[in-house]
Amino acid sequence: MITRYSQSFINYLKSNYWRIIIALVLVFALHITVKYLKSPNDSVTFNYPSYTNYNFSAFGLNIPRNLSFCGEKIPTNDYALRDNLEKEFFKNKQWKRSAGYLYSKAQKWFPYIEPILKQEGVPDDFKYVAVIESHLSNARSSQGAAGFWQLVPATARNYGLIVNDNVDERLDVEKSTRVACKLIKDAYKIFNNWTLSAAAYNLGIGGIQRALAKQKSDNYYDLLLNKETGSFVYRILAYKTLFSDPKHFGVKRKSMKYLPKIPVKVIKVDSAISDISNFAKAVKCNAAIVKLFNPWLLNDYLDNPNGHTFEFKIPKKLNADYSNYYADLLEQNKPDEEESDTLTSTENGTNKEIKTEEGVEILHNFSDGEKLKELAEIYGVTVVNILNWNNLKSEKDIQPGQLLTIRTKKEIKSEK
Repeated sequence: MITRYSQSFINYLKSNYWRIIIALVLVFALHITVKYLKSPNDSVTFNYPSYTNYNFSAFGLNIPRNLSFCGEKIPTNDYALRDNLEKEFFKNKQWKRSAGYLYSKAQKWFPYIEPILKQEGVPDDFKYVAVIESHLSNARSSQGAAGFWQLVPATARNYGLIVNDNVDERLDVEKSTRVACKLIKDAYKIFNNWTLSAAAYNLGIGGIQRALAKQKSDNYYDLLLNKETGSFVYRILAYKTLFSDPKHFGVKRKSMKYLPKIPVKVIKVDSAISDISNFAKAVKCNAAIVKLFNPWLLNDYLDNPNGHTFEFKIPKKLNADYSNYYADLLEQNKPDEEESDTLTSTENGTNKEIKTEEGVEILHNFSDGEKLKELAEIYGVTVVNILNWNNLKSEKDIQPGQLLTIRTKKEIKSEK
């Protein structure tokens, strides 16, 4: 009997072979479809990002899972929120080029900013606010905001900084960072929420209070705000992802290596200085060094009618090469608001020249595909010169968009 039934089953399989194959394929396809269309909120967890790039502004990118700001989790299960995140993550198609430029700046300035945030009790994520506001440079906006943290004069004065035609302490990186921390902490005392505090940094505490009251809400993600403030936190998250997980944007970069802080001696002055050159000679350096390390001094003299004690920073190693700090500390115009919304290279892709006593220092914006040997020939220097001037071991250490210091004896106008 068993043999007869077995033979019948075998004959059935032979006669219905293709029907069975098709049925199995359909069952498998149905299983896969149900699995991958399942809501991200269901109990099953998959090893891929919950949200993808639906607007296709930049291909191959996803929004990371479990986004958070200062330990506060970002809700990503809402369509409007997801749309706002996508705009910040995908509207810029030049992440790779911008990454090298910003990495080179962050490795210089995060060692100054991070310890102050920690001392002041402000979460580390707020360092990305400085990246957004100024791209870590002493920028000045058309609205009058200035410095790494883009403080307006009234706010700076309210928190104890001196801002006038002769002195602008907003251009002191460390002092302005401490003021930014105080402003952020004052917002946190009111909102008890770091996300709202970040929004208040952009719009003002009063502006966020009025928006919350008018819209009867208690969190940032439910508010309808102006374009800049409405995207502010999402932009922070995009920059945070770029720095903490560069591979997400296809940037091949090892962990960031911070440069050591420049050792300086502090000279306190409580009187006026009629000529900064004479002061420089008295402290055994030159006027250019004094102005570079104290960008808050706007003129070649110091007015001090109230006998305020100013602190001048002078590098302990006067013969060391600090040229890669020039571009960030020298005052410059802030890009237009639309340009500052996305990551862009400095000086709109052009090079900047700084005249010195020895000749000209050129801040060259290194572009993708450029060769160091060809660059050396253009400027009449050697590859070894360029590597030494920029504290580099080899050409492999240079990222597209990075500023390279090149010293020449004469003025050279190069085009890119």
